[in-house]
Amino acid sequence: MTPARDRRQDRSEAPGEDRLRDAGGPLSRRQLLGASAVVLTAGGAAATAIGADTAQAKTAQRTAQTETALPGTAQTETAQTETAQAAEASPAADARPARISPAGTELFLLGTAGGPPPVTTRAGTASALSVRGKVYVVDCGRSAVTQYGRTGLRFQDLTSVFITHLHIDHIADYANFVLLAAHGVNDVGDAALSPFDAYGPGPAGALPDAYGGGQPGTVGPADPTPGLQDLTEKSLEATAYSSNIFMRESGRPDPHTHVGVHEIELPPGTGSDPLRNLAPDMEPFLVMDDGTVRVSAVLVPHGLVFPCFAYRFDTPDGSVVFSGDTALSDNMVRLARGADILVHEVIDLDFYRNSTGYSEALLHHMAAAHTDVTEVGPLAQRCGVHTLVLTHITPADTFLVPRDSWHRRAQQGFHGRVLVGNDLDRVRLSG
Repeated sequence: MTPARDRRQDRSEAPGEDRLRDAGGPLSRRQLLGASAVVLTAGGAAATAIGADTAQAKTAQRTAQTETALPGTAQTETAQTETAQAAEASPAADARPARISPAGTELFLLGTAGGPPPVTTRAGTASALSVRGKVYVVDCGRSAVTQYGRTGLRFQDLTSVFITHLHIDHIADYANFVLLAAHGVNDVGDAALSPFDAYGPGPAGALPDAYGGGQPGTVGPADPTPGLQDLTEKSLEATAYSSNIFMRESGRPDPHTHVGVHEIELPPGTGSDPLRNLAPDMEPFLVMDDGTVRVSAVLVPHGLVFPCFAYRFDTPDGSVVFSGDTALSDNMVRLARGADILVHEVIDLDFYRNSTGYSEALLHHMAAAHTDVTEVGPLAQRCGVHTLVLTHITPADTFLVPRDSWHRRAQQGFHGRVLVGNDLDRVRLSG
């Protein structure tokens, strides 16, 4: 087993009018836009249930327990109920979130949207795991830093950040943890004052040919495949003026001192290759063990991306696995076998097939990079996990696919519990 290397400091629309659907039939793009205009978008406070007659759209409500205990490991305080096409109610803007107990282990869904385009009903994909007072963040999608604070987690407890792969929807807020969360104490006296560690992919080393052919341009031709270390360094370099001024006017430290970067080295003999063998069959390998949690990883298939990791966190209270972005993979079964919670990405390919006019080639490409909602339940059953949590939900807007549709299809073939993730949901593990 090879631990990570420490390197501290060191949209194309289809022709004509797209058709989108709900449970009552297809909707035109014009109807959808008209309906979405009445959605309350302040932090995803509510969503509107869309019917074929959008002028009479009804507001769907969801009564949800966002702090849910796993059956068999702790008493369930409140039963979770889900109502279709509703978004998570936001905490009041002027309410300070309750502080999180340092006891036990708790999963937080900071953001649950899949894909780069921003939506108003979900924040970008990001999760946090609080283990005995230490906090580990997995992926840093849009608004992850703000969502972290809204949970009641303390920045001063941030221990490590883990990046599954370097797509922008997974790293959009990464630099903000370094430059903002660690900048200095906020108005309630909290900050990431101690350096935290960041683990993730190293350089891919090569760019593949364009999917479907063609000759695309190349951004940054001198260094077109930077890994996490260069991503960090270039982010700090791009914001150097801000840092240099703060260092001079208020004595802020060099932001390089806020983070220690570890690019994950693959164990020898995997046979992986950025162009021909992106996620070969492999056994999980050790990434990090800090005495509180043990983190292991495997490569998973995600289109043209290399490397792309899934992570398993073994804690004193149980095990939690994060799939990152992946198509169906036997590597996921090896990694997640017997875990308490599997946090897995999900896509509704039928939605894109029936409602968008996407070409078969594009749909095939999407299927090769993601896991369809009809496939994720049987996968979880193979893994033998207790609870399946859906995240990186695509399509992300909560009014496009009803929640009960996500739940019903994900449950098929799985005998455990399914939770359709919403921003700021919590699931607690207790030993």
